[in-house]
Amino acid sequence: MRTTKGSFIVIALAALVVAVVACQPQQGAVAKKNAGAVPVEFFVMSQCPFGVQVENGIKPVLDKMGADVDFQLNFIGQKDASGNFTSMHGADEVTGNIVQLCAAKLAPANYMDFVSCQNKNSKEVAKNWKDCAGQTKIPVAKLESCLNGAEGKALLGASFDKAKAKNANGSPTIFIGGKPYNGRRGETDFYRAICAEYKDKKPAACASIPESAKVNITVLGDKRCTDCNTDRYVAMLKFRVANPVMKELDYSDAEGKKLYDELKVGNLPVILFDSTLDGDKEASQMFSRNLKPFGAMKGIVVGEWNPRCMSDGGCALDECKNTISCRKEEKNKLEVFVMSQCPYGVKALTAMEEVLKNFGSKIDFKIHYIADGNAKDGFKGLHGQPEVDENIRELCAIKYYGKDYKYMSYISCRNKDIRNADYEKCGGNGIDIKKIKACFEGDEGKKLLEEDLKMAKDMGVGGSPTWLANNKYKFSGIDAETVKTNLCKYNKDLKGCENKLSGDAGAPVQGGCGK
Repeated sequence: MRTTKGSFIVIALAALVVAVVACQPQQGAVAKKNAGAVPVEFFVMSQCPFGVQVENGIKPVLDKMGADVDFQLNFIGQKDASGNFTSMHGADEVTGNIVQLCAAKLAPANYMDFVSCQNKNSKEVAKNWKDCAGQTKIPVAKLESCLNGAEGKALLGASFDKAKAKNANGSPTIFIGGKPYNGRRGETDFYRAICAEYKDKKPAACASIPESAKVNITVLGDKRCTDCNTDRYVAMLKFRVANPVMKELDYSDAEGKKLYDELKVGNLPVILFDSTLDGDKEASQMFSRNLKPFGAMKGIVVGEWNPRCMSDGGCALDECKNTISCRKEEKNKLEVFVMSQCPYGVKALTAMEEVLKNFGSKIDFKIHYIADGNAKDGFKGLHGQPEVDENIRELCAIKYYGKDYKYMSYISCRNKDIRNADYEKCGGNGIDIKKIKACFEGDEGKKLLEEDLKMAKDMGVGGSPTWLANNKYKFSGIDAETVKTNLCKYNKDLKGCENKLSGDAGAPVQGGCGK
């Protein structure tokens, strides 16, 4: 999930792994494989929506190709020193992981029917397994015994080990023919990838793969924008759309300027589709959440470059005043835009504790929050209403306890268990939780959030965390050393830049929620 606005189609989440056991799951779509069957390995999390997506995509392929595919399903998670298992989406996901491995052990020929049944409501995998076992004729008593006994734990430990051995950290991680697969995730795409592994005689199913529908795509940019990099969007679209017909236009050209004025797209770059997008089901589903109507077309604005602001007097326009290109540089200033319950936003704010200790009052640090909506009609957060509520509470803490960044004690306390609804326990240490509660429950907090959302919208910020150095320069990162390095890049004389902070100096850790 990266942090730039153009990362709407970069689908990847993260998790970790470790365990050693002797028992190995006997998995497969059928009990016996044909000679030369193509190995296909999925590493997922049972409640991850992207894992569910690829499972649903491969299921009809497995049904049709049968013994010509050697399919294995494994899971990603952690085992602590005490032998306890954890997974990214919580304890219920651990249960779902185990019960699906048990189903694979008990019914190697049809366990994917069981998985597909659970996937109809993947949030309930810890509960719906009995009904799904009954529907798919897997012995419930044996499944329950495996789930609750040592056998299930052994299967999960072995599965985690396999994920670790393959460096599978994000769900889904896919291997086809022993090679990493990063292509599209629809039924037809899996058919193509698997059939391509057959060098000689291909299975009968490979002869009837339908041709992909053509999709007309226009990418409109502005060559004056040094950060717009439309080439990356063109490359990505060719990867994510099965049969794209690409057209690239520039604002400086007559055709590009005419299209920009006709559609009133606002910021650039913009990716535009016509009705042919509907012919590519997977691409249509992938882009639908971000598509906005632009005349007879639909599109996604993937940048924050406003060409109108670059004209003489453009920065005086209301739409341009808060854009990056029109903002005035302010030395030693650091801002971050986050979603309070985004795991990467939490890491970023946790890292700020060390950054603030390093720089203290030498920098001007501000936190802003990301969501949708307004005070009148209500707000929507990527991680639900609890995130919106916490955004507001943290803004209230910032307002009343801004001196010496005292509000960080409240935020630090919350970030230790950010999804816990009991925020009042984070009062004390000079923080009057009643004052924060009154601000949160009244109109004051809502107005604070509304102001932040307007700022984020004007700047084109949609990813958590997004950093801004000196009121003007965007960067990404979730560790203290990366934050320090980027701030010091624009403030070379700032005292404290000479210190080494925590983080991976070789390859800064990235990550983000949102667009």
